[in-house]
Amino acid sequence: MKRLLAILALLLPMTPALAQFDQTYGAWTALLKKHVVLISDGKASQVRYADFAKDRPALKAWLDSVSKVTDAEFKGWSKTQQMAFLINAYNGFTIEKILTKYPDLKSIRDFGTVFGNPWKDKFFTLFGHESYLDQVEHEMLRAKGVYGEPRVHFAVNCASIGCPMLREEAYVADRLDAQLEEQARRFLSDHSRNRYNEQSGQLEVSKIFDWFKEDWTSGYKGIGANQQPITSREQFFARYAKQLADSPEAQAKVAEQKIAGLTFLEYDWGLNSAKH
Repeated sequence: MKRLLAILALLLPMTPALAQFDQTYGAWTALLKKHVVLISDGKASQVRYADFAKDRPALKAWLDSVSKVTDAEFKGWSKTQQMAFLINAYNGFTIEKILTKYPDLKSIRDFGTVFGNPWKDKFFTLFGHESYLDQVEHEMLRAKGVYGEPRVHFAVNCASIGCPMLREEAYVADRLDAQLEEQARRFLSDHSRNRYNEQSGQLEVSKIFDWFKEDWTSGYKGIGANQQPITSREQFFARYAKQLADSPEAQAKVAEQKIAGLTFLEYDWGLNSAKH
């Protein structure tokens, strides 16, 4: 009996280490690499939902590991670790939501915008509580005074064509700034969703910049330590003049914020499903 207790005593200290959450997100990255298809020269992506459905047990197993993270554990992480976790959780649970109805939907809005609203439906558990997608995005990732990083809008994916692409790998803390920056450049390079119109002199951009205007006008610096505070959308777009405009003359106008204004393009809520 004493020998058994001694063995148990040696094993118990190992339990927390064995139970630690995998912040390399290996399982989630494996699923994304398998089922996300890059299109438009890497500026956008589509999802093979039919094939993802075949790997649903693996998806659910990873989401179960997400749900097991405690509030105390999460609060002990760095801000970049927290952000990576929340972005990956949002994207993973969105895929799971789509799979509950796929292929019998053409848009995430087919769940409903009032009853059955996919962003307000409490269909998963996070930190021991029933949770919903809007809570993760708006009450956590966009909470004032917490992360101050509007590039998160280029990372969370609402399973729609108009949305910034679902990345083909998981977000990880030690590369998060670089990953968010690449996502921003990809999205702003896609002229079907963001572009400078040389005839009108206006920037024609995604409705995201209209819906979440305050995220670009609050003097944010984001997680890139060497950045200057951003206080306007035009100032933000100036950083991406080469992505938004084609000619050197047009790029100079965007960079110098000498534009005639902003126009917000129609948002495509069609499902971002791969055709093959």
